[in-house]
Amino acid sequence: MAVTSHLPLFGGVRAWTPDDWTSSDDRVRGGSSHSKLDCSSASLIAHFNGNLDITTLGGAGFASQRTTGEHRRWDLSAYDGIELVIDRADGKLYTFTLKDQILPKRPDGREQSSLSWEFDFRADGRRTIFVKWSDFRPTYRGKNKDRGEVEPLDLKNIKRFGIMIRSFFGDQEGDFSLKLVSISALRTERYMDNPDEEVNAEEFDEKSGFQRQSRRSWFRWLTSCLGFSRR
Repeated sequence: MAVTSHLPLFGGVRAWTPDDWTSSDDRVRGGSSHSKLDCSSASLIAHFNGNLDITTLGGAGFASQRTTGEHRRWDLSAYDGIELVIDRADGKLYTFTLKDQILPKRPDGREQSSLSWEFDFRADGRRTIFVKWSDFRPTYRGKNKDRGEVEPLDLKNIKRFGIMIRSFFGDQEGDFSLKLVSISALRTERYMDNPDEEVNAEEFDEKSGFQRQSRRSWFRWLTSCLGFSRR
């Protein structure tokens, strides 16, 4: 299996910038959770961190960062899924989200809810996760929707990316920390040759050899950025 096309979206060869991200925490619903994404063009890592509060909303709570801009659009139809390269994490359950629709704001300036496509993942150290499009599940206000009831994800019209942590009604709380190296879109020979093959994201990552290959590529890129070279 080999990567045939790689599109850096955030991080990697496309430096992280705080202008790309803004918080969207449960404070919009009267909660007390808060998050931030510490990053800069000089940093190789983006740090999603903050505090997940479950007391204010009676066990519920969420904290998230999402991309800025109401008119941005990414055409990812030529790719097979999303690659998340994680540098370090705390073992908590996180959610990566996509949106292909952003509704006009309400008269009070708050955003209207719209369908999200979500993938949950957990990490407690350095790893690479590949998420194919069929692994994303449709949700509305945090509740799963039947795929037959919604329009398919419009890959030509991705308008927002997000990173979230939820309390799951008391299962998670307190400080959290997730460090990301990059977010990219990938196309691979494996999925080009077998587009209907059902492969779990965790199995793809650990059994296919892709993770080891990706780490080597990332390490070569990292050392070149730091001014080192192999002899």
